[in-house]
Amino acid sequence: MKNLSLVVLTLWIAIQLTSCKEVKQEIVEQQEEAPPNIVFILSDDQAWTDYGFMGHDHIKTPNLDKLASESRTFTHGYVPTSLCSPSLASIITGVYPRHHMVLGNDRVLPGDDKKGKPAWTLPWRDKNYVPVIENFKKLNTLPKMLKQKGYLSFQTGKWWIGNYSNGGFDYGMTHGDPERGGRHGDYGLEIGRKGMDTLYNYIDLALEKKKPFFMWYAPFLPHSPHNPPDSLLQKYLTKAPTEYVAKYWAMCEWFDITCGELMDYIEKKGQTENTLFVYVCDNGWVQNENDGAYNPISKQSPYDYGLRTPIMYKWKGKITPKLDTLSLTSSLDMVPTVLALLGMDRPEELDGINVLDETEIKNREAVYGEIYNHDFNTIEDGLKYRMVMTNPYKLIVPDPKNRPNEKIQLYDIFKDPFEKVDLAGERPKVVDDLMKKIETSWSTEP
Repeated sequence: MKNLSLVVLTLWIAIQLTSCKEVKQEIVEQQEEAPPNIVFILSDDQAWTDYGFMGHDHIKTPNLDKLASESRTFTHGYVPTSLCSPSLASIITGVYPRHHMVLGNDRVLPGDDKKGKPAWTLPWRDKNYVPVIENFKKLNTLPKMLKQKGYLSFQTGKWWIGNYSNGGFDYGMTHGDPERGGRHGDYGLEIGRKGMDTLYNYIDLALEKKKPFFMWYAPFLPHSPHNPPDSLLQKYLTKAPTEYVAKYWAMCEWFDITCGELMDYIEKKGQTENTLFVYVCDNGWVQNENDGAYNPISKQSPYDYGLRTPIMYKWKGKITPKLDTLSLTSSLDMVPTVLALLGMDRPEELDGINVLDETEIKNREAVYGEIYNHDFNTIEDGLKYRMVMTNPYKLIVPDPKNRPNEKIQLYDIFKDPFEKVDLAGERPKVVDDLMKKIETSWSTEP
């Protein structure tokens, strides 16, 4: 009888140990499968050259330099268009402007009298933009896609499409009410410039609810007005050719400081290892030396000073850091790359690829772009340029209807990154081949 009792006791202990082991294993698996927090960091009006890690001689960006060293960093990244509203819409949807139809910043209809004033200052601007917003609300966005994984999504900073909820965000700073000055960010534009507390509160809310979060951090930085703290301005006044340039350089560092504050807060909350950081700039900027405006080779232009941006992906322990100076990437890749990291299916309408898939990035032959009028109506009336970027060539094709006096341009963007030497006349076959790629891209819709 004693032997039988001993056998029963031994079996019971074995069962309990096995059960305990299985429970522990299940907990470990659940922890491993917990989706990461996702933070999109978006610079606003900054040239691809204007970072320490990209080689600028004077601008200090220690926090973004550190992020670059810890990320899969692509130095030849591009946005599909060099204007903020359509660029941001492409980042959040993963599709070209011609697919989400946010072509420019302001919509002007035939017969609208601008009276020599910017369209955004006139009373009919808000009414004209309503159909753009209504169409956008029907589109799939990353916050909407993330809901199936239980994410809470937060909007801070610039946001052109009315209320934050129009993009699928659960919470946000931008009300988008025209009666209260809503156009491109309203209250959201205070983040970074007037502290980070609202953003921190969103993070705390997600942690309290034990939910993964998606954070859209798109501060109005280094965007004008260029009014940096005096302590930063003084650092650059003796280094810059003019005060206008010094102010812009100081704004770049101010933006970098806020990025450091954001990343430090996530570290303080113990979330760094469970957070995916993605960085991009919405469009470029070259500061004029003698006034506060930008040089026309940058913003709204088809040149790399308007389109090119470093793009970074950091997930500590999950993404191997690497500085990639050869692969071509696009902001359109951000959504499909995030979905792939989460093990989610890629919707057919997306125009980008998973850039962390070595086969996909190796097989990519080109990335594309398209630029429309700031004050737009239709694709046909507003299209200014189409571009294709390859290794090593970039082709710029002006629209024959809307830019009839401009010629096709070809540059070797790896040997000639500042696009000084137009090769179109001496390499007609390259021009023809790249023109066919553009036409194929436009005719092959998802």
